[in-house]
Amino acid sequence: MNMETAGTRLKKLRQEKGISLEEVQKKTKIHLDILKSIEDDSLVNLNPVYIKGFVKIYCGFLGADPGEYLSGYKENGSVIPAKSQEKDEGLFWGSGGRKPFFVPRVVVIIVSVVVLLFLSLLLVKFISSKAAASKKSHTNLVLPKPKPARKIKSSKPKVVSAAGAAEKKNETLSLADNSEPGVRIGIHALDDCWIQAKIDGKVIFQNILKKGRFESWSAKDKVELVLGSAGSVRLEVNGKIIPSLGRKSQVLKNILITKDGLKVGK
Repeated sequence: MNMETAGTRLKKLRQEKGISLEEVQKKTKIHLDILKSIEDDSLVNLNPVYIKGFVKIYCGFLGADPGEYLSGYKENGSVIPAKSQEKDEGLFWGSGGRKPFFVPRVVVIIVSVVVLLFLSLLLVKFISSKAAASKKSHTNLVLPKPKPARKIKSSKPKVVSAAGAAEKKNETLSLADNSEPGVRIGIHALDDCWIQAKIDGKVIFQNILKKGRFESWSAKDKVELVLGSAGSVRLEVNGKIIPSLGRKSQVLKNILITKDGLKVGK
């Protein structure tokens, strides 16, 4: 009857305790290949001092008496004396006595950290360039929060017959038939239009007048307008509709309205 070897008994003891070789490796820090060799009774080309040390650590982890197993390894003839004390003890030798090449774990970690830092730097540069491009494409015009505008009243004002006269720069559209004191204007938004309105030299409106909205103001002497889209509004002066002042998207500045008439400057 063949008796079980020391390695077989250790393996059986480990399995009875429900412990995997990976768990043993994590706890004892013994390389997985060495643990397998211990259980397979195939430890060769290793200094006997290290074999004894590994078996003691393994037995200690399993709670076994190392003396019961070390003698078994000697009987099996698994221990082969070290080739030379001048050589590096504790190293495994490949075929022909050549040392295998191992990459230290610390080198792998350092290389990984360097690669991550390089990729992070590239990502930061990319985000910075995108942010700079987005900032350049922004307009500098900051408009205040729109004020709620009144709906246009359902009145039918008279239409001035001088169609298109206000489109001529530096020429005045006559309002000589006006009998009302001061100047009263109304603006009906046919489409969204940015408007600045000055009443007697004071800015009272500077915002986008939304499509379908209506605003009106009264001045003692004069009203000055700036339209971001001349064709997007309909203008009334003292109840009279003024002909279209320009085209959509056409910016008109220096629009002056007094009792004497309407003038579009350069």
